[in-house]
Amino acid sequence: MVKVKNTTILDAYRGNKTDYTPAWFMRQAGRSQPEYRALKEKYSLFEITHQPELCAYVTRLPVENYGVDAAILYKDIMTPLPAIGVDVEIKSGIGPVIEQPIRTMQDVEKLGEINPASDVPYVLDTIRLLTEEQLEVPLIGFSGAPFTLASYMIEGGPSKNYTKTKALMYREPETWFALMDKLASMIIHYVEAQIKAGASAIQIFDSWVGALNVEDYRYFIKPVMTDIFSALKKYNVPLITFGVGASHLLLEWNDLPVDVIGLDWRTSVEEARNLGVTKTLQGNLDPAILLSDWETIEKRTKAILDQGMNTEGYVFNLGHGVTPDIKPETLKRLTNLIHNYSQQK
Repeated sequence: MVKVKNTTILDAYRGNKTDYTPAWFMRQAGRSQPEYRALKEKYSLFEITHQPELCAYVTRLPVENYGVDAAILYKDIMTPLPAIGVDVEIKSGIGPVIEQPIRTMQDVEKLGEINPASDVPYVLDTIRLLTEEQLEVPLIGFSGAPFTLASYMIEGGPSKNYTKTKALMYREPETWFALMDKLASMIIHYVEAQIKAGASAIQIFDSWVGALNVEDYRYFIKPVMTDIFSALKKYNVPLITFGVGASHLLLEWNDLPVDVIGLDWRTSVEEARNLGVTKTLQGNLDPAILLSDWETIEKRTKAILDQGMNTEGYVFNLGHGVTPDIKPETLKRLTNLIHNYSQQK
């Protein structure tokens, strides 16, 4: 059994002093990597994630290629939904598509429960393969959050304004909260299974919750997020929350029983601290900057590191995911810069 040798990122997540600033990049697995593109010519995302050997290879590749301090499991946030009765198809160029959206209390009541061991054994087998045989850095497991998952389930696919989702929330709060409870149960069981299989940290992606104002977040979302993180706390692994365009929710997140708050590029580390955010922070270079010249990348990265290193508890990441046009050599060079610059400070 391979034991995690590099625990730097777990130490940083827990707010402890580290010898250098650890880093990983959202969507680091796949997309811009030539090895991944070659695989995608033969296999679909569904086929890769259902074959533990292949999925483990894609997951660990960024650690080997870029030298990052953690791997994040390669899979989609839609992965657990079929287990509860939601038929999802990932369509190229569109994203997740759900032919029969959730619109009524009856639709919610039809949703089942997940049994990770029998419903997603390939996910757990991939985690065991990575953590018992292949990785020497921590593996981050993850799940989508209730609002973000619900938005796909209600809209029927990706949305720009989430009007159907919000309309259901406002018009039928009883149905909304019933859906939140169903999704919370699914997420808790799904994530518990990931932790028991070997995941060392968990990130909950609430990618689209920034569409809500503070008052609505506090009433419609915060209780279910509190329930989820409270249930997972007993496993003593770092818990991370992240969303895009949600800077106005930072103090609400700071109240949650989480260890780490991920920032997108809209709010600096310094601004978050000045707002009163006390949790460990993760972030937050704009991925688009990685398409610029190296001088600009270096300048922006150092500025973020300078702010992050002002207090204990900081992990470098991007403000959102790696885009397909970012060169792998840029990410490797970026990791080296983060490690070397923070070590010298």
